[in-house]
Amino acid sequence: WEGRIGAAGPPRAAGRPPLGPPTRRPRGRWTSRVRLLFLLPAVFWVLAFTIVPLVYSLYTAFHNVTNETLVNRVEVPRLDKDGNVVLKPDGTPRMRTEVVRETVTKWEFVGLANFARIFRDPVVGEAVKVTAIFVGVGVAVQMTLGLALALLFNREMPGRSFLRTLMILPIFATPVAAGYLFFTIFYEEGGPLGWTGIPWLSSPSWALVSVIIVDVWQWTPFCFLVFLAALQGIPDELIEAARLDGGAGWTLIREVILPLMVPTIVIVFLLRLAEAMKVFDIVASLTVGGPGNATQSLSYLAYRTGLRFFDVGYASAIAYTLLAFVMVVVTLFFKRVRTIYA
Repeated sequence: WEGRIGAAGPPRAAGRPPLGPPTRRPRGRWTSRVRLLFLLPAVFWVLAFTIVPLVYSLYTAFHNVTNETLVNRVEVPRLDKDGNVVLKPDGTPRMRTEVVRETVTKWEFVGLANFARIFRDPVVGEAVKVTAIFVGVGVAVQMTLGLALALLFNREMPGRSFLRTLMILPIFATPVAAGYLFFTIFYEEGGPLGWTGIPWLSSPSWALVSVIIVDVWQWTPFCFLVFLAALQGIPDELIEAARLDGGAGWTLIREVILPLMVPTIVIVFLLRLAEAMKVFDIVASLTVGGPGNATQSLSYLAYRTGLRFFDVGYASAIAYTLLAFVMVVVTLFFKRVRTIYA
């Protein structure tokens, strides 16, 4: 047996398969079905809460939607307190007149009339101006402060970890909560900043400044966090070599750090540009678009037009015009940057 075992291995019991590497089972159709089953909730969510509302609002933008209340008078039998029909002496039921009101929604196809109306509406022009000032000033200040803070905290200092954590806290506040918080801060009678004498919310100019301040307070930490991550991704050897070559201070930032951070700066700019152009929450909670139309952005104008004045067709046209403008601006800017830095 020793010879047999050494030459051919141990004896194999009858009926057992030969020893060897395990064979892979062929992949059946059930695996693909299981994967599709797990994807169904996400597909349903996208269809139900993204695609369907987009298609419906686009359909609404080409229609003039009006609600009419139809009033009809109907003769119905009079009932007593027990619910029985009250009869006349001759045995016929006594009748009373009941007013029935019915709301009817009418859809009238108007083509591009709602979109053409946008270019003739002076309120839209004011909203575009407010949105442009908000985006231009707010995004520029956020990116500048975010980059400056990232450069400041990208060095050794006492309590750096605690200060970094403290800096990003405003990100976790919802815009509506931030708006109400700063409403109490800017309140001119008894507010923490009431002693300044500045009409933060009653003056058209200062009201827009107040909205910009709230947006800068909330979104500067986002820029700071992304820029700080990009700075920490720059190799220390490259910074040390630049310093040995005589680069220090502003020269080091301009010649070495900023060129390496261009892709990150572009991404942050595009994200903040798209987000700032559809600002709604801060305006709705802080100034309600006032005083007058001084802080009414395009998004808030679309909201008021559709849900306050019930002109949903025109509101949908405004919303789609804003969407198209944002997509065109972001696409052109991104293509331009890719051409330069490809």
